[in-house]
Amino acid sequence: MKIAVISDIHGNHYALQEVLNEARNIGVDKILVLGDIVGYYYYPEKILNLLSEWDYEIIKGNHEVILQELYEKKISTEILVEKYGRGHEYALKKIPQDKLDWLFSLPVQKSLIIDGVSFQLNHGSPSSIDEYIYPDAPIAQLEKCNSKQHDFVLIGHSHYSFSYKCIDSILINCGSVGQSREKGGKAYWALINTDNKDYKIRVTSYSPAKLIQDIQSIESKIGYSSKILER
Repeated sequence: MKIAVISDIHGNHYALQEVLNEARNIGVDKILVLGDIVGYYYYPEKILNLLSEWDYEIIKGNHEVILQELYEKKISTEILVEKYGRGHEYALKKIPQDKLDWLFSLPVQKSLIIDGVSFQLNHGSPSSIDEYIYPDAPIAQLEKCNSKQHDFVLIGHSHYSFSYKCIDSILINCGSVGQSREKGGKAYWALINTDNKDYKIRVTSYSPAKLIQDIQSIESKIGYSSKILER
């Protein structure tokens, strides 16, 4: 079975659509989503619609936590807009109540066995939803992600993709579909084949032009969320 691992879509349905087109073309059977379908950009309802066409598993990311804090009025809209733009605000407007409740109820970690291959799904790291793990992380930090119970330990959050062979398991950061910090106009994800445990980071091209136009029409201040798309 071919499994796609995706994370950090951040409301960018333009990028997700191209990733799913490619996944369908190469025969992907199942998708594992590591959180952060919301935040920054404006189309999480389209993300959910696109995913609904697939067999998928999902956990929450830190931006789903932030969204719930906004919903519960534990954080102000102004603070979020200043840091992330209007993506969370748009998510509350566009996602139906039942879907919001479902998003808020998602686990922060999940273990799966698919075709005899075991996976641990995390957003930041196995120990924290907010931990950033980069390709140049110290070996000690990478080995803290090791699992004797899983073949693959999957993470996202940092928006940088890499893989590392731990003592007992393979650590994969699939990067970001919706806001890669490696290169603009590229969506990063991972492909795993359960038949032979082969794995690779895949890079799918998409045009960020329409999303940049959306940012310019929605945001009062054009900053990081736009510039990063053209890095």
